[in-house]
Amino acid sequence: MTPRDAAIGALIKAARLRRGWSQARLARELGIAEGRGPRGLDRSSVYRWERGTRLPDYWLPWIIQVLDLSPPETEQVRTGFPTPSPPADSVDTVASVIELGLGDLVERRHFMASGAYALGALALPDAEAVTRRSSAVATGATAAVGQGEVAAIRSMTKALGDAAAELGGGHARYLAVRYLTEDVARWLNGRYTEATGRELFAAAAELVHLAGWMAGDEGHQGLAQRYYAHSYRLAAEAGHAEVAATALRGMAVQAIDLGHRAAAVRLSEACVHEARSLTGPRATAYYQATLANAAALDGDRATATAALTASATAIERAPAAPGTSWAAHYSPRRWAHESGMILAQLGETDAAEEHLRLALHIHGLDRRRTRAIVLADLGTLHLRRGDTDAAFATWSEFLDNASGIRSIKVTDAITDMRARLTRVRHLPATADLDQRDQRAATLHEH
Repeated sequence: MTPRDAAIGALIKAARLRRGWSQARLARELGIAEGRGPRGLDRSSVYRWERGTRLPDYWLPWIIQVLDLSPPETEQVRTGFPTPSPPADSVDTVASVIELGLGDLVERRHFMASGAYALGALALPDAEAVTRRSSAVATGATAAVGQGEVAAIRSMTKALGDAAAELGGGHARYLAVRYLTEDVARWLNGRYTEATGRELFAAAAELVHLAGWMAGDEGHQGLAQRYYAHSYRLAAEAGHAEVAATALRGMAVQAIDLGHRAAAVRLSEACVHEARSLTGPRATAYYQATLANAAALDGDRATATAALTASATAIERAPAAPGTSWAAHYSPRRWAHESGMILAQLGETDAAEEHLRLALHIHGLDRRRTRAIVLADLGTLHLRRGDTDAAFATWSEFLDNASGIRSIKVTDAITDMRARLTRVRHLPATADLDQRDQRAATLHEH
């Protein structure tokens, strides 16, 4: 037993006693929350955790949920490290994001994602940051920065983003972070006018957002959250509403994925509010779909339906040419996939399947990672509706597309499929898919 194990055990015990629960009561509540039922966990497991003789690695998400641990307690029980605070208004955003990137490069990734941190990031950014920095660094900086450097950042962000969209965030993430900490950092600390500074901050925010997306897709959710928060601040300080809204969307989607319902709704609402002055239909569709997703998770069917309708209306008005804005990548095919999953969450499985088919076969998906995820979702829908032949065929195509992709979403989809296959183990077609599935899972684990 290590001192850390003992400290985690003591924290669990203190939180249990604070509720007035016995060890048996905690075991019962955890079993119910996890889905195994009131007898899904025995009291002796809780006893060993509290003694510090065993760590509750698998059960941590449910311990946090059932005991309603505070953010500092959650950080301690998950990692043994204190909770890092959101970037405060008094902290220079440029210095803070460069420090974050440097820490990422040396593997200091003990952050965890929390709703409190995400909501803290909504604190008003420093409106004078660009003006102050452009004036302060003008005399001592060596690098002169103009539109060429801004264009270079956007070109690199696009190239790295295209690779990640095809092969997953686990590919080339360190290239993005190193580019941020070496080249872009030098320019952010360089000499530029206020007008150029605003463009520079916006371009840097796009790169930082990409680093966050890549980190999240690799499974480092706390690190991703911090990149998103810094992207939001950089974009807001630059006065770039679309990039700021997209950063808020990143945190909202992350909160949705982690089940932080209240934070997801609040961040989605903030995202829509941030984008209120934008006129691009793709951007409107993008952010309204996020609000619909969060509202559906929260059980607010009226809000989810209204936002999804607004998103559908906007995407129908979107021009065929995507344009160059930060939200331009939100295509009809991406909308069809996202809206399909929202409809599935609302229980409208027929409409959900139609939308997923629309994403695959009508609009077409040109990114292998995205296509794999949609196929996994569609296979699950087929199984839910009792069409096992269609589920097997779709999952087989999913495994074809999943090969070589480094993405936590694809890895989770493989795990999810394996769990669902146990329900139809008696069918002859299961064996072949199961063998392919196990090989794919082994590859993704490595």
